[in-house]
Amino acid sequence: MAVPFGRKLVTRFWYMVVKRVLNLSKCSDEKLLDQRFCDLKLSVKGSLVEKCVHRLYDELANRNIRLKPHVWLSNEWFSPDGIPGIAIPFYLAHPRLKRLEKKMMLEVEGGTMPECMKILRHEAGHTICSAYRLHYRPSWRKIFGKSTKPYPDYYRPKSVSKNHVLHLDWWYAQAHPDEDFAETFAVWLGFPKRWRIQYKGWPVLKKLHYIDELMKELAGKKPIVKSREQTESLSKLKMTLREHYEIRREHFAGELPSYYDRDLRRVFSDNEEHKRNMGAAQFLRKHQKEIRRKVSNWTREYEYTVDQILRDMIERCRDLNLRMSEPEGTVLENSLMMITVQTMNILYGTRYWISI
Repeated sequence: MAVPFGRKLVTRFWYMVVKRVLNLSKCSDEKLLDQRFCDLKLSVKGSLVEKCVHRLYDELANRNIRLKPHVWLSNEWFSPDGIPGIAIPFYLAHPRLKRLEKKMMLEVEGGTMPECMKILRHEAGHTICSAYRLHYRPSWRKIFGKSTKPYPDYYRPKSVSKNHVLHLDWWYAQAHPDEDFAETFAVWLGFPKRWRIQYKGWPVLKKLHYIDELMKELAGKKPIVKSREQTESLSKLKMTLREHYEIRREHFAGELPSYYDRDLRRVFSDNEEHKRNMGAAQFLRKHQKEIRRKVSNWTREYEYTVDQILRDMIERCRDLNLRMSEPEGTVLENSLMMITVQTMNILYGTRYWISI
């Protein structure tokens, strides 16, 4: 039986797509890094993030919110101002790219379903604000502030503040009025039975009740803004992955201190009597992964930033010829404490702005 010509074309097209995806799995890191975003030919369909998007739609529908934010792949998480849609980072569309992201940045933002849902709910807050033009309301501005306020280059979070919800890391609700609303909406949407108890007695409860009443008002209403624009979609980005990661790594490295001599000498020693002991640089390299993970968990700082601090310290330990002077367990405990303090100094000194 002859196959229609049109079907042959379709069959050949899908063969080429599948073949490209399979080749992506076999690509070396170097080959991947030289690929342009627009040549990756990725799709949300069939990926873990697709399941998360449908779960988000279900959560919105359960609240009778008639909005299904459209999604597309880009190089970062974001929701453009005035567009009720969500850009999702490319690496979530393929396991091979998630591994590359892990290698280059030491973590995968949104790489698990719970983490992905947290970010999607946050972005949904931005989309509902755009779709219904909520930030133009006087009541919105009274509760959250002016949306027109310039985004800061950095912010210094107050970890003890009870005027903001705790959702994403780095006390993100404190960064800007738009982020305050998005974070508060995410908590309201994702934890409907918990937020009244969790934030009981906190001033931020007023914001949560405001959103609760506002969403009841919007229930069943069609969005005002219906734009389906896809800002900075993957197919239009000519940058290579290598260029992308060079920019990101430089950004997250920040302006880290170059020397830590006083603190390092408290943990290690350059006395002649310890010259046969393991070198401090070798010790820190041995425990680098464990230290990085624990300090990142304690401080909520990016693992990549912690790793840069560690690398600086390792180099300085070599310069000073420092060595262990106490048992390994004691030195590890003191190292963790020292690096945590240094990381917190950076966190509270200058918190670099990260757009989400």
